[in-house]
Amino acid sequence: MEGSENARPGVVISAPQGRSGKTVASIALCSILAKRGCSVQPFKKGPDYIDPSWLAAAAGRSCRNLDPFLMSEGIVLASFERACSGADVAIVEGAMGLYDCPDADGYGSTAHLARLLKLPVVLVVNTTRMTGSIAAMVSGYQHFEPDVNIAGVILNNIAGSRHEQKLVAAVEGRCGIPVVGKIGRHSDLDMAQRHLGHVPFPENDGSASIIERIGRRLEASLDIEAILKIAGGARSARNVRAEVLAVPPCKVTIGVMRDRVFSFYYPENLEALREAGAELVFIDSLRDRLPEVDGLYIGGGFPEFFLKELEANRGLREDTAAAIEAGLPVYAECAGLMYLCRAISWQGQRHEMVGVIPAEVELTKRPQGHGYVEADVTGNNSLFPKGLGIKGHEFHHSRLVKSEGLEFAYRLRRGHGVLEGRDGIVYRNVLAAYTHLHALGTPEWGRSFVSLAQRERKHRPVRAAS
Repeated sequence: MEGSENARPGVVISAPQGRSGKTVASIALCSILAKRGCSVQPFKKGPDYIDPSWLAAAAGRSCRNLDPFLMSEGIVLASFERACSGADVAIVEGAMGLYDCPDADGYGSTAHLARLLKLPVVLVVNTTRMTGSIAAMVSGYQHFEPDVNIAGVILNNIAGSRHEQKLVAAVEGRCGIPVVGKIGRHSDLDMAQRHLGHVPFPENDGSASIIERIGRRLEASLDIEAILKIAGGARSARNVRAEVLAVPPCKVTIGVMRDRVFSFYYPENLEALREAGAELVFIDSLRDRLPEVDGLYIGGGFPEFFLKELEANRGLREDTAAAIEAGLPVYAECAGLMYLCRAISWQGQRHEMVGVIPAEVELTKRPQGHGYVEADVTGNNSLFPKGLGIKGHEFHHSRLVKSEGLEFAYRLRRGHGVLEGRDGIVYRNVLAAYTHLHALGTPEWGRSFVSLAQRERKHRPVRAAS
C-alpha cells in the first residue's frame, strides 16, 4: 500500500474499554501486514512499555508512544510524521477506552489523539453476552464526539455462527459501518498477564511464536483489505515543526542496563541521548560487570522476578556502588531506583542490591502509585534547575521502607512518588525516581544528562582494569 504526500495511511485500534482485545488485534494486524511485505509503523497511545515491545516485534519497526498529556500536540504530530517516514501504513493502538482520559475535559484520550492525527478508528468490541445491544453501544460511541471517525468494528469473543450473524446485522444495519473482524473465543489467543498488563516481550522466551500464532489464527478473522481501505482514508495531519534545539555533540559514553530485568525504555529517550552526543553501551545486569562509562541509565522493568540473579551478580553491584561514590552520573527510574536501594524484599525473601540509596524496597500486592505525574523541581540535583515543571507517569507495586535521610528533587502536584508526594531521590550525582519521563515531553533531560556526564568525566578517577 503506497502513501502520498497528502495523506498518511493509518488507523487507530481502540475499544469501549480496556481488555477488549485491541492489543491482540493490533499485534495480529502488524504481523499479518509485515508478512505480506507491508512496512508497518506501530504506535501506542499513552505511557506504556509493555504493549509497544510486542507491537515492535510484530511489525519489525520500533514502536513509538504518542501522548498529548506528556508532550505538546506539535511534538505528537512531529513524532508521528518522523516515525512514519518510509512506512506504508500506521497502526496506532489506543489505551483503555476510546474516550477515557486523565481529566474530565477529554484532553489526552485516544479520541483526542485520533482527531489530532486525523485518523479513522476501528473499534474492538468484546461481544460476550451481547447481541443487538452492540448497536446501541457502537452508535453511542459514534455520536458522543461526532468529529471522531469510527469507521469499522472488530467483533471479539464471538460464541458461534448465530451469535456472529446477530452482531453483524446489528452493527451494519443500525450503525452504518462495516464489521471488519470476527474473532471467536480462542484460548490460544490469551497472553500472559501481570499486574501492569501483558508480560513484556523480552522476558518471554516464546514471544516470537506467540506473535506467529496470533497472526496465523486471526488472518482469516480479520478483513485485511477492508481495514487497509479504512486506513487509506486517513487525512493529512497539519504540518508542524519539531520542537528540538540544536545541541553540540558532547561525545560521552553512557551505559544502559537493558536486558530481561530492565526493559522499559522509550526509543525517544535513547535517541535523545545519542542526539546530545552520547555513545550508548548496553549492559546485562545479570551477567556483566560495569564497563568504563561516563554515565549510567537504569530504566524500569520487573526486578522482582530476577532478584536471585541480580543479587548473584555481586561484581556489577559493587562496581556500580563504587562508581557512584566516585561521582558517576546515574539516572534511574522505578526498577532502577529499586536496584540502587539496599535490598528488595518479596514473598518473604530479602535480596541485597547496590546499596547507595539508604532504604529498602518492599513489594506490595496493591499499587502504590499508578497514573500520570505532574511535578515541580524543588530540590538541588545534578540534572534539572529548580522551578522546572515536568510531566511523567508512575506504575509501581513497591514502596521504600527503613529509609534514612532521603533528599528529594521533585514535589508532586499529581501522583504519589516515593513518599507523600515527594520523588526524585538525590545522592551525589544520582537522580532516582518512581516517575518515568519521556524525552519528547521533557527535552531538558537528555541534554542535561549528557552534559553532566561530560563535566564529571574530567573529575572522576579512572578505575583500574580488573
